[in-house]
Formats: sequence, structure tokens, C-alpha cells
Amino acid sequence: MKSRTVGAAALGTAAILTLGACAGGGASASSSGEPSGDVRMIVPFSAGGGSDQSGRAIAAGLEEGTSLNISVENREGGSGAVGYSFFLGQEGNPNYLLASETALLALPLTQDVEFSYESFTPIMKLGDDYTLLVVPADSEWETCTDVVDAASSDRVVAAVSGATSLDEIVFTLVEDAEGVEFDRVPFESGSEVLAGLLGGQVDVASLNPSEVLGQLESGDLKALCAFSEERYEYEALADIPTAKEQGVDVSFAQFRGFIAPGGISDEAREYWIEAAQAFAETDAYDSYIEENVMQANAVYGDEFVEYLEGNSADLEKVFAE
Repeated sequence: MKSRTVGAAALGTAAILTLGACAGGGASASSSGEPSGDVRMIVPFSAGGGSDQSGRAIAAGLEEGTSLNISVENREGGSGAVGYSFFLGQEGNPNYLLASETALLALPLTQDVEFSYESFTPIMKLGDDYTLLVVPADSEWETCTDVVDAASSDRVVAAVSGATSLDEIVFTLVEDAEGVEFDRVPFESGSEVLAGLLGGQVDVASLNPSEVLGQLESGDLKALCAFSEERYEYEALADIPTAKEQGVDVSFAQFRGFIAPGGISDEAREYWIEAAQAFAETDAYDSYIEENVMQANAVYGDEFVEYLEGNSADLEKVFAE
């Protein structure tokens, strides 16, 4: 078995999506870098999933620590390409932010899009988010190994939230490590994946703990393993073994953070970094990390750029195989 750990990624192929984006002219920042007027937080996925939860938490936290009004706007489609392409059109506009995750790195490596992480201004990585392999409560499978064994001889249908999503990369890494293959059913967001799993449309899903805690507690779903380096310390998840413990040597973490458009002033960049650092010191940030069962590995500005550069290089190696 091969050991594969990827910091932030998504894998898959998708139809090329070409979009016209609105130009971001007209907005400006004060000499302190503070935007004038209201701010929009773009979420490039539909409401209800992990990216939406992240965007709303960031917007609320930043709004509390500033004098700004920050609204959230979902622009889903194309596994995130619609939202990112719209955001690309806001070049130089300090009144826009985007709740970012794996698609920022995966889309440029898997689709013909006009942007990369270098097209934007990275502000903050809040932390890292792992996934759980979950099945309906009445499933015959009790471990990740059971699922792998089934996939080696039978058809196992896995839900994925887009061709560049974190669950796509997890299933691909399992396939690579174990020599099996899953049938995919694509959905647009984690919330739709959850609905598909509960509705019996798919056999398995790989979801963030925050997306399935309620269903695990109610007994509608059960978690077979965690694709993390170590077991969770959170009480509700502490009994879930890692995939590695069960012989499936795969772990995966995606980042959650936010970016600003490319081309903003140095003053606007510093304003958002300082606002992000202040947010990280609040109870709201701690609550977000705890409620979403994440690891609080916050970095800002240039350090966030270095993180993205390293993870993009790791992904290129994965895609080349």
C-alpha cells in the first residue's frame, strides 16, 4: 500500500466553463485601506455546504470587527468555476471577498479556466478540514476496509460534490492506494451529497464532520473512518478510527480561508489581513473552528501564498500520475 497525504486538493475532470464576469470598477478604498461602501463575500458553491458555512462565518466575524456591512452571495456552478470566474472580474475591487477552498488550486489544474491562485490576493487560511467516510445507518459495511473490499469485486456508488471537490480527491487517492474503482454520482454541494446519501441514491460519501454531525447523532448515518492523520479529539468523533488504522493508508485535508481580488492596493490588502488577524482572536473564530470540527492552523498574506504554492505543486504531482 502507498501512503498518500495531500494538504489541499481536488481531482477530476469537468466540462470547460467559460463565463463573462462583471467588471469591478467603481469601488475604492480609503487611505487606510478600508473599503468604501458595502462588501460582498462570494461563495462559489450552493447554500448549505461546508463552503457556504465557512463564507457566512467569515463574513459575520469580519463584519463584527469592522464598520462594514458584508453580505454573502452564492454563485454556484462548474464545481466552483462560476464563482471564481465572476470573482476574477472584480480585479482591483476591495469591496469583494471570496470564501476559498480546494477548488482554488484544483480548477486551474483540471479545467481550462482563466485563473490560478496567483490571480487573486490571498488573505487568510482559517484552518484545515478533514473528511469522514459515511454510509446509511442500515448499510452492511462497518469499516472503510469493507467498502474497499466491496469495490474490488462489486459496484460501489460514491457521491462527489463536483469534479474538483475534496471528496473526489479522497476517493481517487483510495482508488490509487488500493487498486479499486468507485462509480461516481456528481452533486453540486455537500448538502446535495448528504441528501443523495440519505435518499438512497448513492452508497457512500466522504463529507466534512460539520456536514454530518447531526445525522451521525440522530443515527441516520454512520461514519466508518476518518481520512485524517490522527483520530479526532472532539468527543462526538473520538471513537471513529482513521482509515490508516484500518489499513487504508490515505489522509486528506483541505483548507478553508478567504481571498480578495487581484490588483487591490497594498493598503487594502493590509486592511483585510489585519481584520482577519483580529477575527482569529475572537470567540466567533474559536466557535467556527470547533463547530466545524477543524484544526485551527491560521496563516495570513505571504504565508498563505507560500502554503498555496506548496500545495499546488503537490497537486501537480498527483495529477501527473
